[in-house]
Amino acid sequence: MESSRRGFMKGAAAAATFLPSFSILSAKDITIGPKDDDINVALIGFGAEAKVLSESLVRIPGVRVRAVCDIWKFEQQRARGFFKSYGHEVKTYEDYREMLEKEDKNIDAVVVATPDWMHCEHACACMRAGKHVYCEKEMSNRLELAAEMCRVQKETGRLLQIGHQRRSNPRYRHCFEKVIPQMLGRVTNAYAQWNRSLLPFNTVKKPPKQSVLDKYGYKNPEQFLNWRWFYKHGGGSMVDLGSHQIDMFIWAMGVPPSSVTAIGGKDAFSPRREAYDRVMCIYEFTLPDGTKNEAYYQVLSSNARGGFYEQFMGEKAALTIAEITARGNAVQRDLGNSVNGWTNEEWRGFIDRGLILPGADDKIKKDTPKDVSVDTRITALSEGNPISVELNKPAHMPHLENFFAACRHGEKLNCPAELAYESAVAVLAANVSADTHKTHYFKPEDFKVPPRPAATPAPAAPAAPAPAAPAKA
Repeated sequence: MESSRRGFMKGAAAAATFLPSFSILSAKDITIGPKDDDINVALIGFGAEAKVLSESLVRIPGVRVRAVCDIWKFEQQRARGFFKSYGHEVKTYEDYREMLEKEDKNIDAVVVATPDWMHCEHACACMRAGKHVYCEKEMSNRLELAAEMCRVQKETGRLLQIGHQRRSNPRYRHCFEKVIPQMLGRVTNAYAQWNRSLLPFNTVKKPPKQSVLDKYGYKNPEQFLNWRWFYKHGGGSMVDLGSHQIDMFIWAMGVPPSSVTAIGGKDAFSPRREAYDRVMCIYEFTLPDGTKNEAYYQVLSSNARGGFYEQFMGEKAALTIAEITARGNAVQRDLGNSVNGWTNEEWRGFIDRGLILPGADDKIKKDTPKDVSVDTRITALSEGNPISVELNKPAHMPHLENFFAACRHGEKLNCPAELAYESAVAVLAANVSADTHKTHYFKPEDFKVPPRPAATPAPAAPAAPAPAAPAKA
């Protein structure tokens, strides 16, 4: 085991040298390495998101879960049972500091899946303890805390991957590295949505004792179980769901936004909810040549019509994609633009080269019969071809694999902290715009992590015992 751990740390040290460039891996399968070279992992938080991540963790060779921390005894018991069923014997803790102290020699990396307001405290404490960290998005519900995470990562040299899992999804990587630049032409507009049904507050028969909730910063069980809807702990639908898709806008445009204009509503729910349950916003992107592109985003937690997907519209074609293939899986060429549209021969060339799968090309002639002119006011589209790359594993698994490959072999992280910081700046600003009813304008320097204020020393981790955050509900 000692030799394996030395190998792990050697690979981790090599990985740290790649962090400043923040390059994106080419689309390929990532291997983790021999099973006898285990990476020992702890989890902080065992709520809904941690359970999703755990379904992937137990499927990755060479990854052993050794400890779980959660302030709710009920979740500790569930964690023990879940991992035991996969042959992982875990120790459970209420206080993450106690876990770091007692398990220091037994763990190499930590997965942080707690509410957004505690991500900074947990991730920074783990990095200062010498552990590499995979932290769920959003980095934080406060921008200054997201910046502090980036600073501590630089200071410690530990790896910090943020859980924007689409960045490692082979379908997305294929589309952003090949389909968009080679088939769509210049991307002029984008659209995305994530619609969910109206749901009441979560409740349970036996929540944590009020003394426990008071200790860890929650006024009552309602706030603990529904933390996303309270600005102290989360950021509402925009931060919870929009984080994923605004990140895709930035990836597609190649630059962070120059402005955002948003409106929001929350009267679909109980007035006790502070955060918006629905937001509609427009981002503007100014490219290096001065060209301006737009992207519209909608997130609803009042009706699930249409589900979730992303669309990217270029001068020659459009792409519709989603994590679930049935919700988005098509490349459509623009037939109505005689100047920029692809010819049948050009389109067939892309199909033959494997960028998309054949299937709808034969229908193009039916869509544009020779004796009928196309109404240029209504863009005509072919029915589309499916994307040629599939993901046959849980959605979060490639992103975790990338993280562990960085730990073990020095692979570059697909979503390092400073890259995720750009998304945090853009997403959190949408709530500000909705609050003020004003357009929020960005400066280029807004997307760079600022130095720590001179009057603010780097916060040190307090001595145990100290409060841990609850699991994601």
